[in-house]
Amino acid sequence: MQKNDSAKRLLLLVMSFLGVLFLTAVYSYTWLMVYHQRLMFNIKFTFWGHVLIIFIYFLLLLFLNFTYGGMKIGYLKMMDIIFSQIFSLICVNLVTYLQYSLMEVKLVWSSGIIRMTLVQIVISVLWNYICNRMYLKVFPPRELLLVYGDRPTEDILCKFASRPDKFRITESVHINLGLQELYRRIASSHKAVVLWDIPTDIRNELFKFCYSRSIRVYMMPKITDVLIKGSDQLHLFDTPILLSREYPLKLEQRIAKRMIDLFCAVVLLLISAPIQIVTAICIKVYDKGPVLYKQTRCTTGGREFQIMKFRSMRVDAEKDGVARLAAKHDERITPVGKVIRAVRIDELPQLFNIIKGEMSFIGPRPERPEIIRRYMEEMPEFALRTKVKAGLAGYAQVYGKYNTTPYDKLKLDLSYIENYSLWLDIKLMLLTLKILFKPESTEGIEDSQTTAMKEEKEKKDVPPNANM
Repeated sequence: MQKNDSAKRLLLLVMSFLGVLFLTAVYSYTWLMVYHQRLMFNIKFTFWGHVLIIFIYFLLLLFLNFTYGGMKIGYLKMMDIIFSQIFSLICVNLVTYLQYSLMEVKLVWSSGIIRMTLVQIVISVLWNYICNRMYLKVFPPRELLLVYGDRPTEDILCKFASRPDKFRITESVHINLGLQELYRRIASSHKAVVLWDIPTDIRNELFKFCYSRSIRVYMMPKITDVLIKGSDQLHLFDTPILLSREYPLKLEQRIAKRMIDLFCAVVLLLISAPIQIVTAICIKVYDKGPVLYKQTRCTTGGREFQIMKFRSMRVDAEKDGVARLAAKHDERITPVGKVIRAVRIDELPQLFNIIKGEMSFIGPRPERPEIIRRYMEEMPEFALRTKVKAGLAGYAQVYGKYNTTPYDKLKLDLSYIENYSLWLDIKLMLLTLKILFKPESTEGIEDSQTTAMKEEKEKKDVPPNANM
């Protein structure tokens, strides 16, 4: 099984690498036969000069593909990989156009870059289709055994069912069968097991059983698992110990983070100024209401501040004073609001919050105090996400969606807090650019989705004698 997994990883790596080489070959032709021939550069290129400029393009494309997931053939859905590669291509080709313009000391004609990009997109789509078909033939879906407890399994079953090319849950068993029967079921015919939110003592026994028999385990982490993962490993003589710090970010990390926040916020504020002016005019013209929407949110240590956003809902969206998360197809959202929410323009005024030091560029999204209180009725651990400054974008926004459950958002935010690094912030900034173009990241709460807010509403709607 280990040899099979190694062969799979090697095959995926080779296929991904070849894809980048094909795209670089198209660039090489465009550079050598089009731009280098027709432009009067002030620089004379030797053979190694051509090699260097092509190699720089290759490295930049490879880096962005790794960052945005364009190299994850077999792991992500084919359309996600294609989207990631196209986004990477557009970014690299824009940089390339600016590079040519700088060398020519004027804006060069762009038709060659545009034609090159279109050819590369066609090659990317075809190559990923071929690789995906090859992957499905060589590596059939992995059959899984789901071991669950008292928590409903519909959510996790739907998520695994969304990837029929990779997973197939063939059997689901409850932990009340007992450890011996679970051992027998696992060992009989399954090579992979899903441990879905079961008591820690039972989970640990099952995990050790699977590990000792080289059975793959997909385990849903608990809050403490996420916290432990971020611990430092030390040794007390010959005894290994784990250190969990009381302050997630070190002093030098906080200073570096603040400097990056100020620089990025000021630069983006200058770049986005025309967009913000047009947005403000559109909002004002539509219904004559206020342009900005201020709302109380919580940041480090639960400290409250006034967050600023472009108003995307009707003026009377919460006229009853009750805080509500935006629902899918929410009628309170104005036509202008639908547009600015789709591309996240409504978030731009928060750059002023960052400059004032109330928010960071990357961090857990700030929640309203009343929503935090309601979440904490079921999840007291929800307060742990306020150990760091709230952010304009965050781990949960990049790897989750607007309608990700509060419990999963909490685990994502804690993963960021406990594994913080300067590179992680930079990576999340780059990934934030990608999710701006993915509409599912701004979807509202489904009517059937369970959240702390929804449960609270259901309790209020139940008549006094409903359970009698």
